[in-house]
Amino acid sequence: MFYKRLLPLFIPLLIWAFIQIFYFNPKLIYVVLVLVNAVLFYAVWQLTRDSSVDNKWWNYLILPSLLLSFTILFSLFVQNKLLIQIIFVALSASLYIYLKHSFYYLLEPISYREDSLSNISASLNFVTFFLLASVIYGLQSFLNFSVLLLSFIVLVIGFLLIYQIIWANKIGFKKGLIYILIGCLIIVELAWSISFLPFNYIATGLILAICYYILVNLIKNYLLDELDSKKVRTYLLIGLIGIILVLFTSRWL
Repeated sequence: MFYKRLLPLFIPLLIWAFIQIFYFNPKLIYVVLVLVNAVLFYAVWQLTRDSSVDNKWWNYLILPSLLLSFTILFSLFVQNKLLIQIIFVALSASLYIYLKHSFYYLLEPISYREDSLSNISASLNFVTFFLLASVIYGLQSFLNFSVLLLSFIVLVIGFLLIYQIIWANKIGFKKGLIYILIGCLIIVELAWSISFLPFNYIATGLILAICYYILVNLIKNYLLDELDSKKVRTYLLIGLIGIILVLFTSRWL
């Protein structure tokens, strides 16, 4: 148990070390992506295999793996070296927090604070989708990737992220499946529409992420039977303010 208690700290540090290899030699990006995800899988598998709470390791791997992968991909578009290192440190800290609370939930339920994993998932899920959206628009802008291919990527990753939120809030998969599929289709349509805006990849990625935030929270609260007119107005207002701020602070291309 002592060994597994160290995993939430040791694994993010090891991942940070592997990412430094990529930082100094970007050509090894595919090797590093495989290594860091393999290390992360090992940590999650170790935490879940002896758990009396939940043994479905894939549910705990989806979010940190996507966050990790898209952070590395996002860093390819960042030119400031100091900012890149700050992003990597923030990534390691986020992985530590997620794995620590997963450890408590899976192996020490007595020490676990109720809803802490779902709250952490909500924040990291939004960040992950923002990174996904920014990478997608970056690939479209700089490398002229096929819109059809990028839409498919948004569809697949969007499905996984919405599913992760549904799972983190203990909503049954069968109950949420139709809403996950509808949410994915809406997100793909929004992603295609937003791609025509004359902004850089970060601004368009943030706008799409805000739309995703509104949609996911409406779906989640509806499935939890907690959705009311006040919450709808709150999410729409937050989203509207966020989008307005992005529009007025972004550079037009």
